[in-house]
Amino acid sequence: MSEKKNPVKAAADKVVEKVQDAVDPGNEIPGAPGPVPPPVDEPTSPTGPLPPKHDQRGPDTYSPTGQETGIAQEEVAQSRAHLTTAQGVRLHDTDHSLKAGARGPVLLQDHHLREKITHFDHERIPERVVHARGAAAHGVFRAYGTASTVSKAAFLAKDVETPVFVRFSTVLGSRGSADTVRDTRGFATKFYTQEGVFDLVGNNIPVFFIQDAIKFPDVIHAGKPHPDREIPQAQSAHDTFWDFVTLHTEATHHTLWNMSDRGIPRSYRMMEGFGVHTFRLVNAEGDSTLVKFHWKPRLGVHSLVWEEAQIAAGVDPDFHRRDLADAIEAGAFPQWELGIQTFPDTPEQNFAGIDLLDPTKIVPEEMAPVQAIGLLTLNANPSNYFAETEQVAFHLGHLVPGIDVTDDPLLQGRLFSYLDTQLTRLGGPNFGQLPINRTHAPVNDMLRDGMHQTAVHRGVAPYRPNSLDGGCPFLAGEDSGAFVEVPAEIAASVKERKAPASFDDHYSQPRLFWLSMTPTEREHIIAAYTFELGKCYEQAIKERALTVLANIDTELCTQVAAGLGLPAPVAEARLTDPEPSAALSQLGQTWPLDGRIVGIVADANADLEGVRTVRQAVLDAGMVPLVIAPAGGTIGPDHEPVTVQRTFTTARSVEFDAILLAGALAPGSDARGARDAKVDDDAVPAGIDPRVLLLIAEAFRHGKAIGAWADGLDALQTAGVAPDAPGVVTGGDATEALEGLIEMLAHHRAWDRFAPTA
Repeated sequence: MSEKKNPVKAAADKVVEKVQDAVDPGNEIPGAPGPVPPPVDEPTSPTGPLPPKHDQRGPDTYSPTGQETGIAQEEVAQSRAHLTTAQGVRLHDTDHSLKAGARGPVLLQDHHLREKITHFDHERIPERVVHARGAAAHGVFRAYGTASTVSKAAFLAKDVETPVFVRFSTVLGSRGSADTVRDTRGFATKFYTQEGVFDLVGNNIPVFFIQDAIKFPDVIHAGKPHPDREIPQAQSAHDTFWDFVTLHTEATHHTLWNMSDRGIPRSYRMMEGFGVHTFRLVNAEGDSTLVKFHWKPRLGVHSLVWEEAQIAAGVDPDFHRRDLADAIEAGAFPQWELGIQTFPDTPEQNFAGIDLLDPTKIVPEEMAPVQAIGLLTLNANPSNYFAETEQVAFHLGHLVPGIDVTDDPLLQGRLFSYLDTQLTRLGGPNFGQLPINRTHAPVNDMLRDGMHQTAVHRGVAPYRPNSLDGGCPFLAGEDSGAFVEVPAEIAASVKERKAPASFDDHYSQPRLFWLSMTPTEREHIIAAYTFELGKCYEQAIKERALTVLANIDTELCTQVAAGLGLPAPVAEARLTDPEPSAALSQLGQTWPLDGRIVGIVADANADLEGVRTVRQAVLDAGMVPLVIAPAGGTIGPDHEPVTVQRTFTTARSVEFDAILLAGALAPGSDARGARDAKVDDDAVPAGIDPRVLLLIAEAFRHGKAIGAWADGLDALQTAGVAPDAPGVVTGGDATEALEGLIEMLAHHRAWDRFAPTA
C-alpha cells in the first residue's frame, strides 16, 4: 500500500516496532528438525518429551466452552517419559504382537495391537473438496483504531491485540499435490476475538468465477481432474475447465487473473488477500457502511515465472509451505495490513456504476482507496499439522457484532456450504470444540450431545424459556454485546431464479485488468493462455476461448491465436477503454527484503572471509543466507569453519531470490552423470562444476539478482553471463557485491531481462 493511500502509515510503523520489540527470535538458519541435536545411538535413559522448537506453538488453552484454562500448552500435549496406551497404561513392548508362542498365530486378546492399528486406520479424515492442500501459522492482529468510525467490532478498536490462525491453500489440488501450480490461493483468517470467533475467508484474487453459489459444484467439477482418468491433478490446463469458463463467460475476469502472474505467487508471504464479497459494517450509532476487505503484504506482491514454478513443483512440491515455515523459524515474521474500501450503504448497493453484490467485479483502488485498519503478524508455526492446519474449520457465518453480510448470492450460498462441509469432514456438529477452533469468548449455548462432545454440560433445562435452571441462559440486548443483524430493507419482489441485469457485463473489467498490466506482465498472460489452451484436446474449445479473448483485447487474442495456430476472431462487442489501475500491476515499486533467501556459492578455495562477512550481513538485513558448497558439513579451517546448508546436488535455483558467487568452484567429486543427472559427462567445462553453471543459468533466465566477487567473476564468465547485464552485480570485495545485490533485490527481479520484443 503506497504512503499516499495509507493515512496511518506512522501508526503502522509504530505497531511494527512494538511487535518486533516484543519478540526477539535472533538470527536463525531454518531447517533444524528439533530443539536438541539427536545422538547417534538410540537414547535409553527415560526422559520426558522435548520442548517444541522456538518457532512453534499450539492452540491457546481454552475449554470447549471458551473458558481460559491457564493450563500450559505442554500440559495438553504428550507427557511423562514412558509409552502408554490411550488410557494411560504403561507398555513394556510395542514391537511385537501377542502370539501363541514366538512362531504362533496372533491372539485376538492383544488389546494394544487392536488399539494401535484401529487408531491408525482412522487417523485420516476426509480432505477438503477444495483448498485441501494448505499451510498455516499462528499470529496476532493489532488494530490501528481507524475502523472504529465504521464498525463497533471490539477487536478493531485502537491497539487491541487479537490472536489469529491463518491458513493458506491452493483450490483445485488434493493434499498431495504441489504448491506452485497455477491456481487461486485461499487466504483464511480466524480471529479469536473476545466477542467470539470472526472468520475472514478469502482468496488471493479479488473476484470469483461465478456470481451465484448454485454454480459452485459446476466450476469445481470442471476444474478438478477428469472423472474418467483422474488427471490432470491440480491444473486448469485441460478441456473440462476451459469448456466451462468459455461457455460461462462470467468466469472471464477470474480466469484472466489466474492466467496472470497472480496465479503463481512467489510465496504466501508475498501474496495479497481479498474478502472477495462486499460486507456490511455497522458502528456504535447503528450506521452501516458497505466494505471490501484487503490484505496487503508488507513485502509486496511478487510471483514466480512459469518455468520457475514448474521446476519447483518437481524439485520441491512443498515450496510455499516450506517458505512460510522457514521464514517464521528464521524470525522474518510475515506481515500484512488489513485494509477496507468503504462505500455508502445505499438501497442500490452499487458504487460508480459497479454492482457491489457481483463477486466477479472489483472497485479500482483509484476510485475507492484502501484504508489500513490493522496489522497482521504471523509469529509461530503449528506444533501439529493435523490437529491445527488440517482440523481448523472456517465459516463465513462466524461473525461478531459490527460485521454483517450482504445479499451477494455467492456469499449467501457459502453461508450454508461451509457449515455443511464441516459436519461431514470433522465428524459431527461439535467441530468447534477442537482446540484450534475453540472460541476465546465464554460459551453458554443449549447445544447438547452429538459425536465428539467434550464439554460436560450441567443443568437440567437445555431449552428456553425455563425455570428449572433459574432461567439461564438469558438473551442479551444490543447494548450488552449481542449480535443483531443489520435491519436492511428488502424490496418487494417476485420469487424467481434470475440475476440482476448489472451482472450481465462479463468483459469490461477483464479489459480493465489487461490494460493495467505492464508489457512484461502482458507477455506472461499471453504465454499462460497459449500454454493452457495448447493442453486442450478439443479444437472447438480453443476456438471458443479465442472468441472470449477477442472481447477482452485484440492483441491478446491475436498473439494467443498465433501460438495455437488458429485464426483470430473479431470482437463481438465494442471494446471500451477504461482508465488503467496502477494498483493491479505488481511491477514498478521497491519492497522490504525480510526473509529473502540468498544463496552463497563457495568451496574451500573461495574467499571464506568474504563469505563470513556477507553471511552475517545478510542475517543482519533480515534475510536468510544459505551456503552452497560441493559437499555437506563445513568448509574452511577447523578453528573457523563455515557451515554448509546446501550442496551442488541438493541446491536448485528456484529456492533462492539471489545468488552470490564467492569462488571459481571446481567440479565436486560427485560431478558425474551417473551420480547426478544434472551433470553431462560429455560437456563438463574445465574448472567449474556444471551444476553451478546450471544454477547461474536458471537464476539469470528467471530474472534473479546475481552477484560475484574475487574468483566468482570467473564463474560468471564461464556461465556466459555478462558482468554488466541487468541484475548482475560485481564487486571488488564481498561487501561491495552484496550492497549492489540488495539494491537489485528490492525490485524483486531484474525485469529488464523480460523486456518484450517490439
